[in-house]
Amino acid sequence: MKTLEKIFAAKLLNIKAIKLQPNNPFTWASGWHSPFYCDNRKTLSYPELRTFVKVETARIVMERFPEVDAVAGVATGAIPQGALVADLLAKPFVYVRSKPKDHGLENLIEGELKPGMKVVVIEDLISTGGSSLKAVEAIRQNGCEVIGMVAAYTYGFPEAERAFKEAKVTLVTLTNYEAVVAEALRIGYIAEADVELLHEWRKDPANWKK
Repeated sequence: MKTLEKIFAAKLLNIKAIKLQPNNPFTWASGWHSPFYCDNRKTLSYPELRTFVKVETARIVMERFPEVDAVAGVATGAIPQGALVADLLAKPFVYVRSKPKDHGLENLIEGELKPGMKVVVIEDLISTGGSSLKAVEAIRQNGCEVIGMVAAYTYGFPEAERAFKEAKVTLVTLTNYEAVVAEALRIGYIAEADVELLHEWRKDPANWKK
């Protein structure tokens, strides 16, 4: 397992941005029942960790996508992270709404992208990938090329992996489900018996019930 994945997983668990409740599942907005909840937006409230996320995300962008012209954040969770990364890299920044405004200019993309720009999308979390890939499509329809996406965390659902592959989007993440579960087990946050349940949930989250 990569060092960054382990380090960031530990940091998320330390600030309680990760909730693992195999015996008391959460209900997501989608209606899915889940023993797992990740709110890595909490990193914004911790200056040292906020800087860690900014620097590591920017490093990945420059290592993997050095030809980047602009950075786009996905509303709402990735707007601050995207803006921080764009500022560090001295690149233009925009953010993509989930739907156009219902007043004013009715913008879907806030900020300015020029046709032909090579754009890296910043996301806070990948579950099914649906909202993230809608943002990608909006940028493409604006005449720009999405050269990659960098997210703080992914659940690694098979559905999302298929969707990104079909959309021809390269996804890189700071950490992931496997790293978080391994670290949670190592520090005693969950028991060995919980791991199998978590793995079963991830195989088919839409139909999982405790």
